[in-house]
Amino acid sequence: MSTSNTEVELATQLHSDYLKLRKEISKVIVGQDEVVKQTIISIFSKGHCLLIGVPGLAKTLLVKTISDALGLSFNRIQFTPDLMPSDIIGSEILNEQKHFQFIKGPIFANIILADEINRTPPKTQSALLEAMQEQQVTIAGKLYALPQPFFVLATQNPIEQEGTYPLPEAQLDRFMFSIQLDYPSIQEEIQIVKQTTSDEKIILNKILSEKQIISYQDIVRKVPVTDFVIEYAVKLVNLTRDKNHVITKNFVEWGAGPRASQNLILGAKCHALLNGKYSPDIEDVNAVAVAVLQHRIVLNYRAEAENMKPKDIIYQYMDALKI
Repeated sequence: MSTSNTEVELATQLHSDYLKLRKEISKVIVGQDEVVKQTIISIFSKGHCLLIGVPGLAKTLLVKTISDALGLSFNRIQFTPDLMPSDIIGSEILNEQKHFQFIKGPIFANIILADEINRTPPKTQSALLEAMQEQQVTIAGKLYALPQPFFVLATQNPIEQEGTYPLPEAQLDRFMFSIQLDYPSIQEEIQIVKQTTSDEKIILNKILSEKQIISYQDIVRKVPVTDFVIEYAVKLVNLTRDKNHVITKNFVEWGAGPRASQNLILGAKCHALLNGKYSPDIEDVNAVAVAVLQHRIVLNYRAEAENMKPKDIIYQYMDALKI
């Protein structure tokens, strides 16, 4: 595929703006470099993220900081057992003129933090997931387009299972990435405590505009990929459902579908651009493989008995494909 000078300039500018963005975000967010990078990859790839982490790891602050640095509107929705679809997407009310008027819900923002999505019933979960997929909502037969760019980061608490409604595999597949948020190191935690217990106010600069972000989303799609890299990504996904492969036969109940292959390539394209390359290689595919695949494979009882995690299996698959 031929590449125009304008596209090359945009790709170069994306790398430059990404470095500025990381520097700006680091004013507020201590550490979590990989989490920040993967979240930005999701946004520029028109994907959505599922963030897994215990309470208190600054998930809300992370998303709010990224939205401020990107110059995007932000809403946080706390999911609870009594939350209704209309609480998310909005509803029609009878106004003073006795006409029905649509009042927009919190879903009408560029970046949505869906906090503890597994604490609300499936009907309400589906309302959010439909908006993610269609980029629009339907009220009383009328379509309302969501703001662009539009990005959902949903969180799940991995330690409290009582009173939760886990997302089915088909709905998990709607998320481009699943990102594991870990505890900070001692030095990082010291810096966090110093930063959050003083009266210093940090002002973030707006690095990008909505128009620039949309142009970067377009350029990610136009990045050329060799057949060799595409074949590698598809083979990696295919291993997760190949019952003749020893890893799959021993440890995997269900594997990933074609959407995983698509997201591997999209993520690899964006990862390459953020690192100053114009075409992804196998290293770029591997860099996003865990985030793309770990919520798309279901391990069997043997894997659980041996305390194996999805990422352990994914690393084994990557080792199996090494040339």
